[in-house]
Amino acid sequence: MNEAPLRLGTRGSKLAMAQAGHVAEALTARTGRPVELVEVVTAGDRSNAPVHRLGVGVFVSALRDALVAGTIDFAVHSYKDLPTATAAGLHIAAVPPRQDPRDALVARDGKTLAELAPGAVVGTGALRRIAQLHALGMPLSVTPIRGNIDTRLARVLGPEADLDAVVLARAGLARIDRADVVTETLDPMLMLPAPAQGALAVECRVDDTDLVELLAMLDHAPSRAAVTAERALLATLEAGCSAPVAAYAVVAEGEPTGDEGDAVEEIYLRGAVISPDGTRDIRLSRTGTPADAAEIGKALATELLDLGADSILGPQGHDGPGTQQFGSTE
Repeated sequence: MNEAPLRLGTRGSKLAMAQAGHVAEALTARTGRPVELVEVVTAGDRSNAPVHRLGVGVFVSALRDALVAGTIDFAVHSYKDLPTATAAGLHIAAVPPRQDPRDALVARDGKTLAELAPGAVVGTGALRRIAQLHALGMPLSVTPIRGNIDTRLARVLGPEADLDAVVLARAGLARIDRADVVTETLDPMLMLPAPAQGALAVECRVDDTDLVELLAMLDHAPSRAAVTAERALLATLEAGCSAPVAAYAVVAEGEPTGDEGDAVEEIYLRGAVISPDGTRDIRLSRTGTPADAAEIGKALATELLDLGADSILGPQGHDGPGTQQFGSTE
């Protein structure tokens, strides 16, 4: 492998550039290899349509095309933007340590969700969040919004603010050093995150074996196991369910086992399917070992489907499986 700068493809938004910059710095620190950022414009960046109407992979396909064409060496994605189907010839070489995957409220006057007045207008870009806000049964008006982080924050904190609050991914705010505006980090019991929220996927060509090995130095096993479980659940549900899907896995030390009393890592996965209007939901959990992450996700999805997850559809039907939970982390 030569010592020319590695070309890292990224979207041009503030958040995407920040994410790519963090990965570039980490790779250079670990390997000494210089990295240059290459901006790639995606279909999602060119459209103002709601994210769930744009379809799966809208923020991803142009980056993958650039990888296949060889104009970039590797790419960084918000993992939740990736379709669950594997891309031929490409490989997720690393999942760096995951940021806090929870959702965050940014409200006027420092208010929490419970402190919002009846009729308060809350904006968010994900059907999953809209459905769960409705499911809380609070007297709120929830409206879909688009735009980058600064655009969304301006609708609450700017001089021409027209919303009382917005819900965003806490990870995105943290990555651009705006976590200070969060007025409440939402407990997953109230707002279960999107599968793989807060995680990054570092992708390269599968036949670039030297780079695959190099990028593997950035991989964080617990983060990979967690998102593997969450995305396995999502992939299984996509075959039979088009309602908003949420999933959150945590990897931690379990109870000591065996004669030696050694603690064994355990993965705890929660999953939910919610009708778009919030009137129906099914929530389940499952545990196991990180090595079985994919099987745990599939098994939990099967349980959700057995309990009727595929029948949970509200009046705000959308464009079909797999379209509601993908969107920019912004």
